[in-house]
Amino acid sequence: MPAIDRAVSIADLRALAKRRLPRAIFDFFDGGAEDELTLRANRAAFEGARLLPRVLRDVSKVDPACEILGLPAGRPFVVAPTGGAGIAWPGVDIGIARAAAAAGIPYTLSTNATASIEEVADQVQGRLWFQLYVLRERGFVEKLVTRAEAAGYEALVPTVDLATGGKRERDTRNGFSIPPRLNARLLLDGALHPAWAWRIALHGGLPDFASVRGYRGSRERGLALASSVGRDTDPAFDWDDLARLRERWKKKLVVKGVSRVEDAERLAALGVDGVWVSNHGGRQLDGAVASLEAMAPIARAVGGRMAVLMDGGVRRGVDALKARALGAQAVCVGRPVLYGGGAGGAAGAERALAILATELERAMQLCGVRTMAEVTPDLVAS
Repeated sequence: MPAIDRAVSIADLRALAKRRLPRAIFDFFDGGAEDELTLRANRAAFEGARLLPRVLRDVSKVDPACEILGLPAGRPFVVAPTGGAGIAWPGVDIGIARAAAAAGIPYTLSTNATASIEEVADQVQGRLWFQLYVLRERGFVEKLVTRAEAAGYEALVPTVDLATGGKRERDTRNGFSIPPRLNARLLLDGALHPAWAWRIALHGGLPDFASVRGYRGSRERGLALASSVGRDTDPAFDWDDLARLRERWKKKLVVKGVSRVEDAERLAALGVDGVWVSNHGGRQLDGAVASLEAMAPIARAVGGRMAVLMDGGVRRGVDALKARALGAQAVCVGRPVLYGGGAGGAAGAERALAILATELERAMQLCGVRTMAEVTPDLVAS
């Protein structure tokens, strides 16, 4: 796919995805909540962090390998959960997961993915994490946990910033929902993007949300149930529930959606293995603090006791260097692989991760650091 090969930045892949996808689908992946203040703040925080490069060091060879959640990784990236990715390009969940495995980094499967827990585990040989939406039907949540356990997932990632869904106004204006309704606007936009429409038709229509089949005892496809799942996140889930989940899940537990130091401290005391600092990519509470700004004090407080990860605003390989210097083990990337996947399927996802990897290695050389161990706080100007 020549256009993918010519993409030199994540911004290039975003532009390609914007051209190749119906507007409603692109905006679903690209947009944030309300005025998108937090969406922009996430990126602005990285742009405002300034580096103090070291010079006169032998950087003829650099090694971006590191440890993430106690195991080796090829570089300090984790693929973040991306619900509904298959509506952009059929089968792309598997493609993204394989791209992550080839890069030697963990892949996080969303509860609302368009590939099932078991399908990903069967087809991908890599580090797999499962992101858990805590739903009102606790029996179904237990089934998801049991399935992830049986399929050999390394880590469970409950998401705790979803007491209710964010107000995503682009979706409302576009008449877009999950599952997508084939209204006149989407049909017209599909006709204007015939390659997308042909791919969807060739694969039998819109993909299923495979892991949520059977929610509330329904025999409908997961596609039909996806909107119910989106409305049914449990606002009553609290610290006692999380403590029970910690006791239930015997492997690695990473809690996603944290912004406050005191919450991270409490997670550390609870025996959680990692805290994932996140504002849901600006898709939930608009006006929330940028993830990079929230992450640094959390890392200072608990970084010696648990893994600290973060997402939100990562668009360049150098962003991983900045986040590492401020205390993160790794940055988690969602939109970059979605842009790649929307632009070119599995090949686009591979291209996104390759761009980030080469940018990171170049930034390491230009900053005078040869390994991740040499990425220290003094690399970022205070």
